[in-house]
Amino acid sequence: MKSNEISTGILKAIGTLLGVSLLLYFLWLIQTVLVYIVIAAVLSLIARPIIKFLRIKLKFPNLLAVIVAISLFSGMIIGLVSLFIPLITQQGRNLSLLNFENLKNDYADIADQVSNHFLNTKFNLLQQFESIDLLSGVKEIPTLLNSVVGTVGSLSIGLFSVLFIAFFLMKDSGLMHNGIITVVSQKNEKRIEKSMNTIKDLLSRYFIGLVFQITILFIIYATTLAIFGVENAIVIAFLCALLNLIPYIGPLIGGVLMLFLTMTSNIGQDFKAVILPTTMYVLMGYVIAQLVDNFFSQPYIFSKSVKSHPLEIFLIIIIGGLLFGVIGMVIAVPSYTAIKVVLKEFFAENKIVKQLTKDL
Repeated sequence: MKSNEISTGILKAIGTLLGVSLLLYFLWLIQTVLVYIVIAAVLSLIARPIIKFLRIKLKFPNLLAVIVAISLFSGMIIGLVSLFIPLITQQGRNLSLLNFENLKNDYADIADQVSNHFLNTKFNLLQQFESIDLLSGVKEIPTLLNSVVGTVGSLSIGLFSVLFIAFFLMKDSGLMHNGIITVVSQKNEKRIEKSMNTIKDLLSRYFIGLVFQITILFIIYATTLAIFGVENAIVIAFLCALLNLIPYIGPLIGGVLMLFLTMTSNIGQDFKAVILPTTMYVLMGYVIAQLVDNFFSQPYIFSKSVKSHPLEIFLIIIIGGLLFGVIGMVIAVPSYTAIKVVLKEFFAENKIVKQLTKDL
């Protein structure tokens, strides 16, 4: 091999590495925009059946159907904000008037009641409570609220951007489709087009299934909390149901949050007579909700939407978590579904691919 050929090869390799590095750097710079596009794409997939129904069954023009779908999403967002804003405002007022000395006494009283109730345990619960410096964290809440208020503008811009992008993805449903088709070779065009249509259908069903899953959990949580008189039951139920979107970790965080807020809503009450029984009843309701989710909702969603075995899903979520953390766990299932569809289209004769995609 001649020296000039070697030099040319080295230069090409360096150029390729430099190009890839610049591309990754550029994507990192616009990561916020990419997040907006991904969220907008998810919304457009969820809205797809709604738009289809309005266009086919009710004979709506495409533009009107899209406007109705966007209006539904906007109404849901406004409804959620209307739940959270008064709650945050009220908590801010409460914190501004909070007497930390009284709070310390209440905290010590609960710790003392817990220790007395579990007196026969092998470790000193009172000492454990006192070692947790919760009050220092509580004193930081006003500062945290100020920073939250400071981000409202950014969130508003982000929300507008997502809805704006989602509107055009819904209106021009082939926009992203055509953009991808233009960068693939002509011989693979039909395969890619078929794969994309299949991915759209599967992911649309998957995300709609998640909405139903969250709704079922929300109803069970809200009913349980309302029965036992927990304040802000609707907001707490929604937060805990939303946390369920994070596989495995989310339900644990949601459970701890629900039990903690149940206990704090009864501060000043007798621990043995009120706080402990109420918390245990709420825990029972939470466990029932998780059993319904794990044995009915999730298997139905995975079998009917992404057509994957529960063991597949478990392994993929674990791998996604190990590679990319919580975000990896959330996007693991839709990403795996898309990869399976593409593999089936291009490597249908491969034994492993054939086994993995036999239900697609």
